[in-house]
Amino acid sequence: MAQTQGFGRKYIKAFLKGFFVAVPVTVTFLDRVACIARVEGASMQPSLNPEERQVSDVVLLNHWSIRNYEVQRGDIVSLV
Repeated sequence: MAQTQGFGRKYIKAFLKGFFVAVPVTVTFLDRVACIARVEGASMQPSLNPEERQVSDVVLLNHWSIRNYEVQRGDIVSLV
């Protein structure tokens, strides 16, 4: 019984360590590098959501290029 409690504490401790490392890394990545967004509606047709499908498109928004002013003609820019 004592070994089971020790295993449980180790498991919880390891989980909390991983959690407190993963959350800041993930938040920083989503804020500084890239994030995923869903595009719905007809405003971006025909590039996104062609033929008025009911399914929305999922896109990767690249924050890094915007921070380095690497936007080129033909790029789709999103204001979030």
